[in-house]
Amino acid sequence: MHCALVYNSRQIQPSSFMSDTDVRGLQDLPLEELVACHECDLLMRREPLGPGEKANCPRCGFELAAHRHQWKRRCFALVLTALFLYIPANFLPIMNLSLLGQTRSDTVWTGVLGLYDSGMQGVAILVFLCSMVIPLVKLLCQLLVMISVRFGIARHIGMLLYRGYHHLREWGMLEVYLMGILVSIVKLIDMADLSLGVGLACFVALLFTQVWLEVTMSPHQVWEALGGEDDDARA
Repeated sequence: MHCALVYNSRQIQPSSFMSDTDVRGLQDLPLEELVACHECDLLMRREPLGPGEKANCPRCGFELAAHRHQWKRRCFALVLTALFLYIPANFLPIMNLSLLGQTRSDTVWTGVLGLYDSGMQGVAILVFLCSMVIPLVKLLCQLLVMISVRFGIARHIGMLLYRGYHHLREWGMLEVYLMGILVSIVKLIDMADLSLGVGLACFVALLFTQVWLEVTMSPHQVWEALGGEDDDARA
């Protein structure tokens, strides 16, 4: 029977895998004791995890689950920080441009309006959705999921929101927008007097906070909490 390889913080490698003849025993196990690898579809017996441990697929090494310390408190702090940074990141000046005696301040929102007014309505709508609407909806979904997990309320709704969050992950493109900002800065720096605004710092902070939040918000622990399987566990 294949079993998920459990690693502790020292990343100890096991010496061998279990016999292939034991795979027949998988059919006798209940579904809640089985796990399938998302990368190679290997079916394995689910191993219980202790604090700080993670389970990897023995075939391809994909991380199946991770048990992170105090993840609920950390996720709450990170999602509130991201929501706090959202408004200044989108509505405070990213850069200040001075050319021929004229000074202009640009924000994410004015960039969307500029695209729309210049006749590129389709691009403007796409930028608005991927850089402003979807990131905000993702953060609100994460906040509501964490409220459901933390206080044990409306878990069915929390499951629907968390499932919807995973569908939205591919459409939030803050890092692409950031690369566009950096390219613009490089092109304009020799043509005009350019100064960076506080909005850019908030935008970068928002991006890194969201990345940190996604890493901390272990799907394995979230689904267990939404299913009521960790009611006796500490956050």
